[in-house]
Amino acid sequence: MKDLKLGKYLTLETFCTCTLTYHKYADQINPYPESEKSLVAIQALNQWILDPIIDCFGLERFKLTYGFCSKDLKRFLEKKDPITGLKNGRVAPNIDQHMAHEVKKNGQYYCNRLGAGCDCQIKDLDSDEFIDWIVAQKLPFDSLYFYGKSRPIHLSYGPQKKGDIWTFNPAGLPTKKGTERWLK
Repeated sequence: MKDLKLGKYLTLETFCTCTLTYHKYADQINPYPESEKSLVAIQALNQWILDPIIDCFGLERFKLTYGFCSKDLKRFLEKKDPITGLKNGRVAPNIDQHMAHEVKKNGQYYCNRLGAGCDCQIKDLDSDEFIDWIVAQKLPFDSLYFYGKSRPIHLSYGPQKKGDIWTFNPAGLPTKKGTERWLK
């Protein structure tokens, strides 16, 4: 299953094992989706969003920094590193679509928005210019988060295809301020 191609370029293994937290705790994390619907959503994200990006910029310049978030990975992202005392990462499963169609014990989705999300960047290209390209191509994304010129962006693809673009204020709260150039 891990060798399953999600689109033209990425495998399920690549998409599910790209985070630093996964690499740090790989022997304790099952990184793969449990739901067949999650797999379908991840394949759609690859087909409609990531494949066109890689077609243009090339696989060697494309860098995936956060793909699918399994239940195990979520648990480790929420923990603090025993040495540094810092959280392993940030996770917002109820809104960011990284958990795709995974279901909690109570039968509810972790994220009711469904679809799938990832964080990525293009080497040697500022993220604001990357977004310029995405918007010009009219890629059918659901949400896009801009964290800064030199940081990866978050992209999701889901049934809503809202085309929402968000940036973040100094307190880390989402805002539309600063996204005007992309909302024409």
